[in-house]
Amino acid sequence: MENPITKYSELVQHQHINTVDTLFGGYMLAWLDLAAGKASNRFLKDTEAWGAVTRAMDSVEFKEPVFLGDWVNCEAIVYEAGKSSIKISVKAYAESKLHGKRLACTANFTFVAVIKNENDEFVKYDHNISI
Repeated sequence: MENPITKYSELVQHQHINTVDTLFGGYMLAWLDLAAGKASNRFLKDTEAWGAVTRAMDSVEFKEPVFLGDWVNCEAIVYEAGKSSIKISVKAYAESKLHGKRLACTANFTFVAVIKNENDEFVKYDHNISI
């Protein structure tokens, strides 16, 4: 199966800044999660799954500060798949004219594929895709 890099970007704006004039870490975590979610949905595109939900976020490392006006460019790739689980590695690069491009944050995610059952409830779905 083809396993391309999935990209997701955000511009750091005033509402994202903390009291030390850098990106509040919670926004970075949310953006990493969105990138991983986008990658998991692309991974499941040819299945009956409705999508996937975040099960775990591991090995988060904030490497460099991110500043107002920086672009945060996330790159996510599926690196392992179980029966219903999908493991995704995400790297976030901050980029601006003033500070250049740098690896700002990394994290690994586990997502679980879901589908609606006969009671219209979301339940785990065995996608059975291997990498």
